[in-house]
Amino acid sequence: MIREVLDRLTRDRPRLAPLRVWQAYALLDEYKGQQPATELTALVALIRRACGIDGKLLPYTETVRRNFQNWIMTRHSGSGEKFNEAQMDWLRMIRDHIITSFHLDRDDLDMAPFDGKGGLGQMYKLFGDRMDAVIDELNEVLAA
Repeated sequence: MIREVLDRLTRDRPRLAPLRVWQAYALLDEYKGQQPATELTALVALIRRACGIDGKLLPYTETVRRNFQNWIMTRHSGSGEKFNEAQMDWLRMIRDHIITSFHLDRDDLDMAPFDGKGGLGQMYKLFGDRMDAVIDELNEVLAA
């Protein structure tokens, strides 16, 4: 649905393109960091700001990285199962994909950068039957 909003905004109202609105909010919030990587991630950050999820404009990159760090720390605390280094490499690639694409589908694992690391088969080898659950959980947690 967010991608549909982006398409409509950029097609129907170029003056309301997410990067232009982002710049306006950046001025209001006295934001000094970098601009978003894509219009899609700008739109997500704008929606989060306008709906009050975030009190000020935050780049989607920061939100995803913070959520990823919290998720890993939660998973590694206590006596629960911990991710090994090979799994962590894949989780970081998924995080970086979500930063620019907002979501990861199973089909994305057959494209770069995942295909260069063994694609869907390698992820299944690393995570086994938990693979789909990990993907679903990351999609939910990182965008929250």
